[in-house]
Amino acid sequence: MRSRRSTLAVPGSNPRFIEKARGLPADEVFLDLEDAVAPSAKEAARKNVVAALNEGGWDGKIRVVRVNDLRTHWTYRDVIEVVEGAGANLDCVMLPKVQEPGDVRWLDRLLTQIETTMGYEVGRIGIEAQIEDARGMTDIDAIAASSPRLETLVFGPGDFMASINMKTLTVGEQPPGYTEGDAYHYILMRILLAARAHGLQAIDGPYFNVRDVEAFTRVARRSAALGFDGKWVLHPSQIEAANEVFSPDQDDYDHAELILDAYEYHTTVEGRGAATLGDEMIDEASRKMALVIAAKGRAAGLRRTKSFQPPGN
Repeated sequence: MRSRRSTLAVPGSNPRFIEKARGLPADEVFLDLEDAVAPSAKEAARKNVVAALNEGGWDGKIRVVRVNDLRTHWTYRDVIEVVEGAGANLDCVMLPKVQEPGDVRWLDRLLTQIETTMGYEVGRIGIEAQIEDARGMTDIDAIAASSPRLETLVFGPGDFMASINMKTLTVGEQPPGYTEGDAYHYILMRILLAARAHGLQAIDGPYFNVRDVEAFTRVARRSAALGFDGKWVLHPSQIEAANEVFSPDQDDYDHAELILDAYEYHTTVEGRGAATLGDEMIDEASRKMALVIAAKGRAAGLRRTKSFQPPGN
């Protein structure tokens, strides 16, 4: 599992921002060729992105490029120029505004052609699919199953809110007048279920009020509680909060590792299908839940502070 607790958006047209991103503690950095780049700057931005990837210095971060919407005339050149120029130093391509599985399949085929031509390992470069409108949401299960390259489903709240005529101008906040719950709950759960059904990660979209870290944290906790793997960040001030919110705390991580050890001991040494850890009953369902927390903790770089002691030792 690649850790994507914080996914930092960086305009591909801004070399200063790109340079600063190298030293920030985000798990993933995506160099943007779409919304953050003016039409007149897109060709130059491609060259900036290729140079930035090849220059290195990303220190274990997931390196992603967001290309333009497939329904524009820029997309094919984005993919060809970036992957031919820097494919060896690229982990994923993010495709925005995915509406149907054919969008992802198109990118998959083009990547395969470029990899074959350039002598890259075929299939190594992954795909992140961004769900940004009602049409994409209604076809999300087919999108999630569309390519073995697919690694994540990403929620794009701004365009999505516009596509369903949601009555708000603040991306990430509840619409005025909605007082009976969370207006995003169904949307987030729909993305999460499709992602998990196909072994993908689920990434929440950005919160636009970049100076209000308290509000960002509150919104991030909503999707983290559901099971999302991370969230977009638009400003360095949001990175630390995202990394903390989408990591298990130390006690939960230690507890998960202890459950896995105890279950392994009782099932293999004692031949029991259910057992106890202290006063807690554990079984196969406990093991599955513990695997999730342990995997997220390991991906976040946590280290155990407690060790399992078999009964009687």
